[in-house]
Amino acid sequence: MIRRSKEPMAITEAELSSMTRELDDMHQATFPDVRRTLGEFTDNLSRAAASRRGVLLGVGGVAALGALAACGSDDKKDTPKPQASTTMSVYVGDLRVVALAAALENLAVTAYDGALKRASDGKLGTVPPAIATFITTARAQHADHAAAWNGVLTKAKLPAIDGAPLTITQGAVDALGATDSVASVVKLALGLEESAAQTYTFAAANVTDPGGIMTAATIQPVEQMHAAILHFVLGEYPVPLSFVPVDKAVKPDVLTR
Repeated sequence: MIRRSKEPMAITEAELSSMTRELDDMHQATFPDVRRTLGEFTDNLSRAAASRRGVLLGVGGVAALGALAACGSDDKKDTPKPQASTTMSVYVGDLRVVALAAALENLAVTAYDGALKRASDGKLGTVPPAIATFITTARAQHADHAAAWNGVLTKAKLPAIDGAPLTITQGAVDALGATDSVASVVKLALGLEESAAQTYTFAAANVTDPGGIMTAATIQPVEQMHAAILHFVLGEYPVPLSFVPVDKAVKPDVLTR
């Protein structure tokens, strides 16, 4: 049953506050596992890279090794700083999915930052404090996830993903700029959260490394809970799914080149 309401929220602030606390508890409980599995993922990537370097040197592939070093030389003390002009072609295999995840998380951070700015500017009407708390909490969790994924890239001697270099970003920014109420912002956020949850479902099935698979599978329920809470705010009951679809998943081909 779907409840409709002309109020900013279709649930009470107490209910939303309780859900937000449960959400944060879930994030705090699972994030150590995210770091652990990403650590395993990074170690596996390092071993694979070392193996490839050995093969390249063994067959006289010094020039090819030099090309790899150009992405991030071991003798550099600092991680390469992300540049807007960075070509996405340097991210291949599982690392392309990692870059996609980092960009998508950054997009969510940008959207929530924009929502908070519009709220503070008075462009959304009356904003219940519980909504602002939820947005701040979800935004922080997306930032944690983005930093974790970027950690994999920098340890692989690749530039971290700065911003959201995705073909869908401008559309999301434009949609955010058109929001004029709490409900319109919630609907926009819901679309992004559902895409994120489905993207992690897609990633779990398309990343080859076990650490990467486990990381995607660990983050996915947090994104799904974001979406579920937003459904409740809109007065919609989030129907449980036996299998999360991937029709709204963001695929690596949306990374800008």
